[in-house]
Amino acid sequence: MKEVAATSSLLTWPNLFTLARLLCLPLFLYLLLGQDNRAAAGWLLGGLGATDWVDGWLARRLSQTSEFGKIFDPTVDRVLFVVAIVATIIDDAAPLWFLVAVLVREVIVASAMVIATFVFHMQRFDVTYWGKAATFWLMFAIPGFLLGASDFPGHQEFQLAAWIVGIPGLVLSYYTAVAYIPQIRDGIRAGRRD
Repeated sequence: MKEVAATSSLLTWPNLFTLARLLCLPLFLYLLLGQDNRAAAGWLLGGLGATDWVDGWLARRLSQTSEFGKIFDPTVDRVLFVVAIVATIIDDAAPLWFLVAVLVREVIVASAMVIATFVFHMQRFDVTYWGKAATFWLMFAIPGFLLGASDFPGHQEFQLAAWIVGIPGLVLSYYTAVAYIPQIRDGIRAGRRD
């Protein structure tokens, strides 16, 4: 297969895969809110979370990294995550305090990043390993709660698993949010120097 130089095209396999994941969002909403099928919505959301790594792997494997992809992939991840949380709140399929705590953290961090980038010209930095781990755990906690609130066989085990990964994920997500503060500050300083 012909390799695509970095930033040469928006139509790369990694970007198309990311787009395909984004296009699954209406199906998730339809299953959860339109069909009241928490199990199917949970499995779909779990699959979207489990395939989060594929676009990055494709970009490296096919030498199709791009600046657009570096922004598009995490943006889609955040959109999927936030919409899934809001839909789960609407459906009342998980503890409200847990979902609100996750949502508040996401809104604060996303707002800080947008303001720092567009107002203060912060240089972009990669998400830390622990930030990825927190998101990974939370992306499995939400589907676990959906499955736990369904009539799917073994739903109590899914509920338990959601708590087991959800609480550490929530704590770690707030820890990483605080840990990003010096990185944001340094990125703003670097942006001002440039």
